[in-house]
Amino acid sequence: MKLPNLAPFPTVAPQRGDADDQSHGVHLPRSVGGPLLQVARRLLMALAVMAAAVVIVYFDRSGYTDQVTGEPVGFLDCVYYVTVSLSTTGYGDIVPFSDKARLLTTFLITPLRILFLIILVGTTLEVLTERTREQWRLAHWRKILRDHTVIVGFGTKGRSAAETLMSTGLPQEQIVVVDPSKGVVAAANAAGYAGVVGDATRSDVLVRARADRARQIVISTQRDDTAVLVALTARQLSKSVKIVASVREEENVPLLKQSGADSVITSASAVGRLLGLSMISPSSGAVMEDLIQQGTGLSLRERPVTKAEAGRSPREVDDLVVSVIRGHRLLPFDHPDAATLELTDRLVVIHRIRVQEESHPPAVDPEAGKPRRGPGSWRIPRR
Repeated sequence: MKLPNLAPFPTVAPQRGDADDQSHGVHLPRSVGGPLLQVARRLLMALAVMAAAVVIVYFDRSGYTDQVTGEPVGFLDCVYYVTVSLSTTGYGDIVPFSDKARLLTTFLITPLRILFLIILVGTTLEVLTERTREQWRLAHWRKILRDHTVIVGFGTKGRSAAETLMSTGLPQEQIVVVDPSKGVVAAANAAGYAGVVGDATRSDVLVRARADRARQIVISTQRDDTAVLVALTARQLSKSVKIVASVREEENVPLLKQSGADSVITSASAVGRLLGLSMISPSSGAVMEDLIQQGTGLSLRERPVTKAEAGRSPREVDDLVVSVIRGHRLLPFDHPDAATLELTDRLVVIHRIRVQEESHPPAVDPEAGKPRRGPGSWRIPRR
């Protein structure tokens, strides 16, 4: 047993108080730039308005007069006049005296002044309401988040799990990443995932990711002892959520299952067996690699038995049947009890992904036999 430095397991669930506590550390993906980028854009727009006004005044500078010095109006005088005019300061030292200059001021400079003020006011409101809007987005996201997938640990294994799930048709909006590293969560946000920064062995962190309402949890942490604690915490929050975990050492598999994991993958042993198989038979290794990669070539999937297949042998099914799931039993295709398929059975089959399936995921969820929910099932509001 290799479980060093086990941290104390939290036995008391957190108090679900105000939304600010539950939203702390939650980061949603953004479709536009942050507030600094928006301020920079609006500043450029304001400068563009000022430049346009300066050009208008400069080309008709002969219609303006400097009442203080009485000298002709130059370029710097035009810039000065536009600045005090657009900001509505209006000192009155430089004024239009010709009819043409007054018409330009009325029909061009005044609309530019209004546009300039709108940009300034809009920028101020944007900065002041940024936090409020972000809190609203988080509260709305938490309210509608349900039946999603939580991926704990977004390293190589976590990213591969997310890509595999999306290749089967799961919307990206239904995946929430939990990782203790802010940089990892920021990278996940940049890729389009919602993320929670924190230690997933703490129940309050999983509550932020709404693990209590999730459909499934993928545990892909770097340490086996961390995976055990995450599984215990997740199972404490929800008795019905499906938990799939990965471990490095095969001897820790029973402990993960006792901790509440429904399925445990031994990553180091699986890679080692694949390497050994590739050494013995490179073609067999290539086939196994093809089966593991979802969305292309050969693919493994689980599906229910159709009415036409009920009462028949697994060998008579169009797809290549690997196993038959009957109740809680996993039967090989050649097991005597699986000689006749029942309507309540589920099949693990190998089939080839066609081009149409690669470009258009099926509209029916093979796991539940129900119409698959598309990206519009719940979507985080974008700005």
